[in-house]
Amino acid sequence: MITIDIDKETCIKCSKCVKVCPAHILTQEDPKAEIGLRNVQTCIACGHCVAVCPTDSVIHSEFPAQKVHVLNREILPTPEQVMELCRARRSNRAFLSSPVPEEYLQQIVEAGHLAPTASNGQEVSFTLVTKPELLKQIADITINTFEKTVKKITNPFINPFINLIVPGAKEAVPTLSAVIAKHRGGADAILRGAKAVLFIHTPISSNFGRQDANLAYQNASLMAESLGVSQFYTGYVCIAVDMDKKRKLAKLLNIEGTIHAGMALSMPAFKFPKYIDRKDLDLTIF
Repeated sequence: MITIDIDKETCIKCSKCVKVCPAHILTQEDPKAEIGLRNVQTCIACGHCVAVCPTDSVIHSEFPAQKVHVLNREILPTPEQVMELCRARRSNRAFLSSPVPEEYLQQIVEAGHLAPTASNGQEVSFTLVTKPELLKQIADITINTFEKTVKKITNPFINPFINLIVPGAKEAVPTLSAVIAKHRGGADAILRGAKAVLFIHTPISSNFGRQDANLAYQNASLMAESLGVSQFYTGYVCIAVDMDKKRKLAKLLNIEGTIHAGMALSMPAFKFPKYIDRKDLDLTIF
């Protein structure tokens, strides 16, 4: 059971904890009045109150002293540096044969783990695959799923009605067929020879699993970019995961939940010296 207390001797009654609490557990009747508590059982353990308190006066059972750290804002990147990192981010599929250093992989996963989650559920889990035989099986499962899907869509008894059941299914056949042909021709059309794949998944019961997983992906992706590790979103694999009701990939990797995102990782054969402008920004302001 979560417990929260306020050290009245050190509290300066600044009300910062009151203002940041998403569950409105901390109260202050008047400016400079003592901080009160209500409905502590509704706490989602986000830690905002502990992180914002300038005098360490919020005593929270989920955040003992060893879990609280002083943030060094002096080493944070500038807005210009963050923007340049975003500009540099590309889905580079030209890889070296060398593996991604283990310490880089750990930092990428840690960055993903630090991403926010809905209601602070923190239900996101990660599975990192580096074994060559498993990487091959991931690609094979994806291609096999595509082949079965194309066969089903093009079945003369199903084809006339398929778009009523799965809108856009017929239009997907040329793309899936091209990927299958390329892969069967000897090229790795799925992972492009990546040395690692990071899967991000949540429990099947999670209401915001896909959103939480893709927030984690963005954190991990930007960390990979900052480390000089090439990465791309494993879109084909994720499509196959959604298609496969037998959950072959999840079973292969002993994942009990739902895979929502995947990132292929390798060291780049080269880096891009330039960035290219996107289409004009489409922004509506009310």
